[in-house]
Amino acid sequence: MDYGQLKQDIIEYSKQIGIDKIGFAGSDPFIEMKNLLIRQEALGYQSGFEHKNIDERTHPELIFEEPRSIIAIALAYPSKMKETPRGKRGARRGIFCRASWGTDYHVLVRQKLEQLAAYMEARVSDARLKLMVDTGELVDRAVAERAGIGWSGKNCSIITPEFGSYVYLGEMITNLPFEPDEPLHDQCGECTKCLDACPTGALVEPGQLNAQRCIAFLTQTKGFLPDEFRGKIGNRLYGCDTCQSVCPKNKGKDHHLHPEMEPDPETAKPLLQSLLQISNREFKGKFGKMAGSWRGKKPIQRNAIIALAHFREEQAVDDLITVLKEDARPEIRGTAAWSLGKIGGEKARNALLSAQNHEEDEKVQKEINKGLDLLSRSNWQ
Repeated sequence: MDYGQLKQDIIEYSKQIGIDKIGFAGSDPFIEMKNLLIRQEALGYQSGFEHKNIDERTHPELIFEEPRSIIAIALAYPSKMKETPRGKRGARRGIFCRASWGTDYHVLVRQKLEQLAAYMEARVSDARLKLMVDTGELVDRAVAERAGIGWSGKNCSIITPEFGSYVYLGEMITNLPFEPDEPLHDQCGECTKCLDACPTGALVEPGQLNAQRCIAFLTQTKGFLPDEFRGKIGNRLYGCDTCQSVCPKNKGKDHHLHPEMEPDPETAKPLLQSLLQISNREFKGKFGKMAGSWRGKKPIQRNAIIALAHFREEQAVDDLITVLKEDARPEIRGTAAWSLGKIGGEKARNALLSAQNHEEDEKVQKEINKGLDLLSRSNWQ
């Protein structure tokens, strides 16, 4: 088998099926990444969503018999909506991060990998392949960096010369001995715009992220959002694009290459009040195809309530009072109480005082007290 020719054929086929960038890497252990992950874990910087076994995340031979190479791919996604709806008083809107626009990228990238795998298996009868998209064992950006897809930026994103960091990544381990590509040199230079702009200081140093402080992670949690971060998430419903938006390498990067990735403005930037009492069926029907729906409606609703407080949306008070009185989930009732205190007004105060007399959950009572305290302080000021 002429693997050099096969590699060129695979590259050509990848273009035909809409893969925007492809690279080939060796399958040696990712020792540098392993050391970083050990440090992350020791410092308590992990999100908890990661694959738990660091050895399996960095040693391909532990998850695939006799690996010879790894193929990395990238698909470019849009950074701008063609028609962006504007929020206004009485019709405030939240926002999903760009990586959640359109169809769930896990589905899209896996489809491309499966097409690529089918082509390779047709060419090589004894080919063995293991496909991964985000939820696999290996660290996507470590593979992409080694394969020359891009360099690992100070914001912990892979940055490509062609598409900036607006790319989805996937990879496959193979038993085929392809010649590896050259990694790209770091092109961030002295720039620290991403570190300076991070709303919560989650980027503690270049290439080092404390996921526990990252808004992208925080928007996916299901419990009460810590007070420290409630004023930081703004109207974000899922994810955060700040460290990408400020990156000079992303300036002017907006690629609309895949129709499935085009955002529906009413799901990518939905009306906040419409989310407060949405049913599970309605949520799945409207948002189920998006990557940002994977944790269910609860985090999205909680974030929508916080966003209404961010806007101090007085026209949402009646809806928030209904949530405070009727929602079965303590985290949602409690967040509504806090939001009412933030928005203020006599109607909000009366609702909180009434809830104080009837609420049985200790954590919700605590949020009611926070709301009343916010009201008293705003009146004093």
